[in-house]
Amino acid sequence: MSATPARPHSTSVPLDPRLLEAIEHALARFLSEQDLPENLRGACLHAVLAGGKRLRPMLVLESARAAGGDVVDAMPAAVAIEFVHAFSLVHDDLPALDNDSMRRGKPTCHIAFGEAMAILAGDCLLALAPIAAAQCTRTESRAPIAAALLDATVRMISGQVYDTLQGFAEGMSERTKLEMVHHNKTGALLECSCRMGALCAGADADTLMRLTRFGRAIGLMFQIVDDLIDATESAEHAGKATGKDAEAGKLTYPGVHGIDGSRREVVRLRDEALEAIAPLGPRSQRLTALVEFLAERTK
Repeated sequence: MSATPARPHSTSVPLDPRLLEAIEHALARFLSEQDLPENLRGACLHAVLAGGKRLRPMLVLESARAAGGDVVDAMPAAVAIEFVHAFSLVHDDLPALDNDSMRRGKPTCHIAFGEAMAILAGDCLLALAPIAAAQCTRTESRAPIAAALLDATVRMISGQVYDTLQGFAEGMSERTKLEMVHHNKTGALLECSCRMGALCAGADADTLMRLTRFGRAIGLMFQIVDDLIDATESAEHAGKATGKDAEAGKLTYPGVHGIDGSRREVVRLRDEALEAIAPLGPRSQRLTALVEFLAERTK
């Protein structure tokens, strides 16, 4: 089956449009090459090519560039991280979790293909992710890339459990609970994206540490900004339902730290991220532009 990649969605995120197009084609090509039942392939394509900013794969590629590597060599890792992200969205949308019928203006996978197929499509994307990562050009990096990917996936799932089903240790403060949710549910894949990009480039220990620190800072910052959008913006402006977290009784930064405290934390994390990559010089300029945008976005 030949897959036609979705056109990259227009976005104000300061990303390289050529890389966005390359990501779309790589995602579609990989799925078209797998030996899958056609209905399963269709569900996977629906889940992966339904739009989105492609933030995680772009972080892989730009981190590889910042570490002195070639973005082409990092593309398999970029595909892998987006498959994990897509798997998480398919399963999050299911009736047992968020029970969402629309995502990015289109029917969610279980609405379009049925609940059973959505579960299986999510399973398939999760299984395909390490297969994609194993195609990374640098042979010696394949094992640490796979380890980083799977560790981040487990952290992401743990964060989802903390967020929806609890399971915190007794006596834990609200602040500590909140950071456990955010660093894992959202932050894990963003941090992993930067780390995998560095590994694809064969980065030295210092560069690997710097890009991992960068990813950890923006991972938490990204979710705090999401919390602020949910608490302060209208649904019309944000382009999605807002106020849902408070209604669901979920832990959020504005709920625990207040609006002003949350905004101060965004500034602190932005500065921490920029400090981490400053020694990488001009190669990291796209990462610098990206973190500035992520800190200031309102939708």
